[in-house]
Amino acid sequence: MATTDIDVVLVGGGIMSATLASLLHRLDPTLSICMVEQLEDVALESSDALNNAGTGHAGYCELNYTPKNRQGDIQIRRALEINAAFEVSLQYWSTLTKEGALQAAAFIQRVPHLSAVWGAEDGAFLRQRFELLQAHPLFAEMQWSNQPETLNEWMPLMMRGRESGAHMSATRVAHGSDVNFGALTRQLVTHLKTQANFTLLTQSRVTKLKQVNKREKHPWQVQVQDLVTGKKQTLEAQFVFLGAGGGALPLLQQSGIPEANGYGGFPVSGQWLICNEPSLINTHHAKVYSQAAVGAPPMSVPHLDTRMIQGKPALLFGPYAGFTTRFLKQGSRFDLAKSVKVRNIKSLLGAGRHNLDLTKYLIKEVFQTHEQRMSALRVFLPAADSQHWQLAHAGQRVQIIKRCHQHWGKLEFGTEIVASADGSLAALLGASPGASVSVQAMLDVLQRCFAKRMQSEGWQETLKSMIPSYGESLIDDAQLLARVRSETLSTLQLG
Repeated sequence: MATTDIDVVLVGGGIMSATLASLLHRLDPTLSICMVEQLEDVALESSDALNNAGTGHAGYCELNYTPKNRQGDIQIRRALEINAAFEVSLQYWSTLTKEGALQAAAFIQRVPHLSAVWGAEDGAFLRQRFELLQAHPLFAEMQWSNQPETLNEWMPLMMRGRESGAHMSATRVAHGSDVNFGALTRQLVTHLKTQANFTLLTQSRVTKLKQVNKREKHPWQVQVQDLVTGKKQTLEAQFVFLGAGGGALPLLQQSGIPEANGYGGFPVSGQWLICNEPSLINTHHAKVYSQAAVGAPPMSVPHLDTRMIQGKPALLFGPYAGFTTRFLKQGSRFDLAKSVKVRNIKSLLGAGRHNLDLTKYLIKEVFQTHEQRMSALRVFLPAADSQHWQLAHAGQRVQIIKRCHQHWGKLEFGTEIVASADGSLAALLGASPGASVSVQAMLDVLQRCFAKRMQSEGWQETLKSMIPSYGESLIDDAQLLARVRSETLSTLQLG
């Protein structure tokens, strides 16, 4: 079996691995980097356009990022943090666009972000949320209205056929975006393939991951099998990143690092209703989010989305959540069962015991009829015709289950980095906001796993040149935010 020394092995060909590879190559072009993807091309799972919402998650329209505390007060800190993190992504994409490594028009489009609610109670919540957010420079351009004339201007298709007395209100941020993360990932990888020291192995699966000697320069053995020829090779790696979406958890467990103890996964599937009527597609130009149903996971917050897929506008509604035992869209139905280990059984039991209602909700969603799904759509589009909409499967998400002293285990809807103490291995688990904050997430990986080099003068200068706000706070520095946002909106043509 052939053995090759590699500085960095990236498992998974999605937006996270592509972003980390791009950052590392720019910080140190001498690093040898190998990306391993089991499908025939990169970005065919969670990063693919139809497998995610495509929303540049900035906290503009996602109401679940501004929850109420026990006292009933709206909390905006998470929305501020997510917005600032998305601005970091925009800065990096802007830099690569100016240098010619990316073509912005092929992966990001200006699509306003709206939140829409019905009824007096939700209307009061939205108005209060608007007042709290709009007072901060990050959200200063947010608008609010409950006037039919304005709402008809913002979202004419949603106002068509609606009763005149309906109590409806909305907020809007004009410079929101639709991001095709599949197209972005492929552009990043295409550029990397033109550079020295980068290798892409497609149709290749990691069959074994083992730490052989912590003191060695290359402490990890990564066994890779070519799925076409059956041949195997061993990559002896200095650093391993598990960015394979739902496939990251099994490999993290196989790594044997103590930091992985207690982690499990709760898979959730998704489906879209996709419009096939051009006149409707061309009438709606916005991403409109609303409140999730009681008991629904955050990833199933209903939204009516303008999308740009393969250069053409599309209109999607959903997602409709469902229960699955697969960790990947093209995974095995035994994925969930195989993930149950001695080291996480207590966490799984605890999380399961406290989330029975969620499981029942997801199973119920699976058995919905087309007309039941249309009923949910008609809250957004009262005049929706069933013949104009067809069902399509979205991607898989594996939500995080981790230890909790109070309940044994808890289920979390977010993104989390798990890294070994020596920094030689890191894994990204979870979902939303995910791809939108990929640059900040990968900077966090670098900070944890390349700590000494991150403090070097050379890396600091390079990071600052790529991301002008690096090392500073966009939440606290309004002047910095104004300079950065003006530049990125102009370069990416979002203004």
